[in-house]
Amino acid sequence: DGYAASMVTGDVFNALLNTILKRGCMYVAGVKLQTILEEYEIMMRLAKENNHSIFLVHIKQIQRDSLRLIGSDEEVTTPEEEKLIASNNSVLKTFCFRKAYISFMFRSYDDAKEYVSKFYDCRENAWANLMATHINTALYPGLISFWVARKSRDAQCWFARGNESKLTLKRWAESSPWTFENKWCLLEAEESFSH
Repeated sequence: DGYAASMVTGDVFNALLNTILKRGCMYVAGVKLQTILEEYEIMMRLAKENNHSIFLVHIKQIQRDSLRLIGSDEEVTTPEEEKLIASNNSVLKTFCFRKAYISFMFRSYDDAKEYVSKFYDCRENAWANLMATHINTALYPGLISFWVARKSRDAQCWFARGNESKLTLKRWAESSPWTFENKWCLLEAEESFSH
């Protein structure tokens, strides 16, 4: 267990990173949202105790998404979070992705379009994503892009963005068809539906 090994050696940063990856996979896999909230509460305490602000902001974003999915409208942001979002392009990219994702889940077209546009605007000047996040930041912006292309006057721009996501997932599917081919096929279907 990466968390346990990291804590034994006193490497809290690596422990948090391992935990975020594991909990992120649980979230994407559809683990009960109440369990996710409990797990993220533990991670949030560890991040606060060790002053890991960037992890704390990421954890808060997932926690808010989980709360929204179970019916809460809680949208409280801390001053530290607002400061990091305003000053760190990688945190802003994650924030925009999370907002676009949750807007897509709730079929809020205008919000999904706004946040995915902001995501595309800031992604080039941001740190690389972790692998698990990279898959989702290809899939969901691609789905949103094809959705926007169907409704937008500037459809070509959105088709190009959707195709970029589709090609990214195609490369992943070539290396591991069992895991990624279904996601690539979903984007193929969305593109076909959009034409």
